[in-house]
Amino acid sequence: MERSDIARKLANPANAFITPEEVLEQTDLTDDQKVEILRRWESQASQEAVALEEGMPGEESDLLRRILVAIGKLTGPLDVEHTGPAKEHGLPRSAIKRGE
Repeated sequence: MERSDIARKLANPANAFITPEEVLEQTDLTDDQKVEILRRWESQASQEAVALEEGMPGEESDLLRRILVAIGKLTGPLDVEHTGPAKEHGLPRSAIKRGE
């Protein structure tokens, strides 16, 4: 895969993929690249969830849960009890315990 194609997918996963499960199916990405794409998508989805909580227009979905499930399939169980300090409670890198 070309470097610019990976950069595009990393920059806006929601535009590059229809579902988090589609990321898992990509044979041209390494597991590390898939995890990073899903982490960035998780961050975007968390921000959108906060915006909905604060009354911004939009629809609730199970996207955030599906992203976390997809990350867990690549890395094993996630430590979702310890979230980031920001209001959107993004998934910190320490929550991903690869190889344990």
